[in-house]
Amino acid sequence: MIHTHKTLLAAALLAMLPASAFAAETATIDAATLQSLLQRLERLEARLGYGTPPAPSADADTIAALTQRLAILERKLELADEAAAAKAPTTPVVSVNEKGASVKSADGAFEVKLKGNVQVDQRAFFGGDAPANETFLLRRVEPIIEGSLGPLVGFRLKADFAGDSPTIAEAYADLRFDPAYTLRVGKFKSPVGLERLQSSSSLPMIERSFPTELAPNQDIGAQLQGELAEGTFSYALGVFNGAPDGRDSPTTDADDNVEFAGRVFFEPRALRGFAFGLGASVGDKQGAGNNFLPRYRTPGQNTFFSYRSSVAADGRHVRWSPQAYYYRNRLGLLGEWIRSEQELVSGATRDDISNEAWQLTASWVLTGEDASYRGVARPAHPFAIDGDGWGAFELVGRYGELDIDDDAFPVFADPGLAPTLARSWAIGLNWYLNPNLKVVFNHVRTDFDGGAAAGADRPDEEIFFSRVQVAF
Repeated sequence: MIHTHKTLLAAALLAMLPASAFAAETATIDAATLQSLLQRLERLEARLGYGTPPAPSADADTIAALTQRLAILERKLELADEAAAAKAPTTPVVSVNEKGASVKSADGAFEVKLKGNVQVDQRAFFGGDAPANETFLLRRVEPIIEGSLGPLVGFRLKADFAGDSPTIAEAYADLRFDPAYTLRVGKFKSPVGLERLQSSSSLPMIERSFPTELAPNQDIGAQLQGELAEGTFSYALGVFNGAPDGRDSPTTDADDNVEFAGRVFFEPRALRGFAFGLGASVGDKQGAGNNFLPRYRTPGQNTFFSYRSSVAADGRHVRWSPQAYYYRNRLGLLGEWIRSEQELVSGATRDDISNEAWQLTASWVLTGEDASYRGVARPAHPFAIDGDGWGAFELVGRYGELDIDDDAFPVFADPGLAPTLARSWAIGLNWYLNPNLKVVFNHVRTDFDGGAAAGADRPDEEIFFSRVQVAF
């Protein structure tokens, strides 16, 4: 705006001066022309906050005087520009709220956020032949740093200190060319399983279900991802080192092969709250041991299936998983099915073994808040010690199965140790005291077909979980 004033002023003065003013230094200006010039100059100076100038005499010095005044005004406007630039905010903006702490540059281009997730569990197994001891444990202790390095680069770093050895759970950078195509590189979740992609702090039950045991977990690679049609369609397509079912990939690639993984997901506007998609992966694996072959766990985190030590992966590994969820008002439904087919070899025997799993989870928010894929975001009446609020309560139920290929027995797996089928029922109550504090109670029962000597069934696993979670 200031530059506009300068341009108008200069143009006005030049346009209004008679040509004879430039012809001779002694020329005089017509009195009417001079008066008009002064009136218009007065209006321009008034717009810039100056008083009315005194009326000069109509002689040859008028041009020089007006020119000098113009130069003074231009210099003052330049000084005003410099002062305005000096007053521009340069102090970073620091904020602390329920979502964590953040430091943002004055222009908003650079930002660092500090977040965290702490989960303290208690597990109690029932029955005389319980597969594990009753225990308290730190399930997750996750400090998280994420942010932006200008408009192009985003980053996220998440560690986990809950185990005996600290690990880097996620470490990646996003090159955000456009919402329709962002390139992610580093270590992050492979885009196959629906429940696997949920944040651990948003899970409806304490532990994930059987389909997650067949999906890859954290993998290292590069992925192109984006959203189209105003977010109604999203996609991800990446190339990775390749992780075995239910596990992270090793720090370095265990063989010379790569795995391609992708996912397409639709959220039609006409079906508000309903979304569906397909995740898949394909790649070769060649090797034995934990870096190539899975071991499947119960909801109580006890291994119930593994291959014989003589078995090795030796060929194509294919997964595919149709998936969907529906969240409307206080109701939530989430379901997925997954098939994992791996070419195995044991001695002279080679076969493609296909294992399958599925699950359905239903939730109902008793206190009326909206259910969502991310849980209850904010209780309508957060818990207060004086009793004015109790938070939000959500009732959750789940059923799932994991079916081992019959062709895995007896060559690739021992029928006296490994069941052919596991079924799990679970019911839970989630208490959201406020946006950061969540208390969870689960009762889970899992039974098996086979898995014991003489063709008997492995003993049922019955467990009561409780969890206190602080996330920000």
